[in-house]
Amino acid sequence: MTDGIKKGRKFAQVLDGARAVFLRDGFDGASVDSIAKVAEVSKATLYSYFPDKRALFLEVTKTECARQASEATSRIDMNAPPHEVLPQAGAQLLRFCLSDFGQRVFRICVAETDRFPELGAQFYASGPAMIEATLCRYFDLAIDRGELDIDDTRLAAHQFAELCKAQLFPRLVFGVQTQFSAAESDHVITGAVEMFIARYGRKSRRDAPGADQSTRRT
Repeated sequence: MTDGIKKGRKFAQVLDGARAVFLRDGFDGASVDSIAKVAEVSKATLYSYFPDKRALFLEVTKTECARQASEATSRIDMNAPPHEVLPQAGAQLLRFCLSDFGQRVFRICVAETDRFPELGAQFYASGPAMIEATLCRYFDLAIDRGELDIDDTRLAAHQFAELCKAQLFPRLVFGVQTQFSAAESDHVITGAVEMFIARYGRKSRRDAPGADQSTRRT
């Protein structure tokens, strides 16, 4: 929870109403009056939780990103092999990036970062950083099992995330395409997993022509 914010009986109700209004109207278009109306609370109740619209937006963004990240990472079986784990993790990540909420929050964060520098940092900490940390933990275990060979797990986590967004995310951001079929998403995720394992899979690294055996992790 954001520092200085107290929870109460209608806290979740306020957050749900604010989420709906911010998605509909953006940060600048949203008003405290409209948020209170949609949340079905008085302005006094809203202000008892949040001192201003900015604090409310930060909490909405943090809560939703954390929820999405938790949902994605909770499905990662730390004991399963990469060819089973990575497709699931990649599909969940791509779904969030292509979702209406994911896109709207991304656009708002980019638009408002100059005015609220902490907004981008909070968005990153509540979502991408959580996914990065979970992937790194999984990579460490897979390395120990001899399934992966990675020298920099943080870099590898970001590389995998970017591979999962290839082609589709830029087209969405720039308005070239707004809807994607399951076949399109599956195609991108399959390619991302294959490329990642080709680079970091222990067998592929060991058998690669000219591979320096002395530099691999054992």
